[in-house]
Amino acid sequence: MYVVKSPLADTDLKTVSEALQGALLDLVDLALVAKQVHWNVIGPRFRSIHLQLDEVVETARGHSDTVAERASALGVPPDARAATVAQGSGIGSVPQGWVKDTDAVGTLVSALGSVIARMRERVAATAEADPVSQDILLGITADLEKHHWMFQAENG
Repeated sequence: MYVVKSPLADTDLKTVSEALQGALLDLVDLALVAKQVHWNVIGPRFRSIHLQLDEVVETARGHSDTVAERASALGVPPDARAATVAQGSGIGSVPQGWVKDTDAVGTLVSALGSVIARMRERVAATAEADPVSQDILLGITADLEKHHWMFQAENG
């Protein structure tokens, strides 16, 4: 039962809701990954990477709220419960314990790269189904690609 009625056709709503739900899971997990590495990074570049990781967390958290609210506006209840995130995110596991600065950068390059690849698939999937949601996903992808570039430059 939907409390909020979507303006989208059922087939479009299915496509868009899957894209938004997947984006939500990836963004919540990205924030968790970045925070985990943030707490455990060590090495000569500790401070700059530590601060850069907080920027990723802030971006991911802000965009996850936007995505969840877009889903709600379309009548689809977002689900970012811990078990759902753990089951549905495409980001690999993060090393436990201290993380050397170069490894921290590599972890974020990998995590961001996998999220960006899936975001680009979602951008393509939503192009005709809902340009409004696509626009949101485009903005998210642009922000994540900027972080991806900056982390890649760290180990350049």
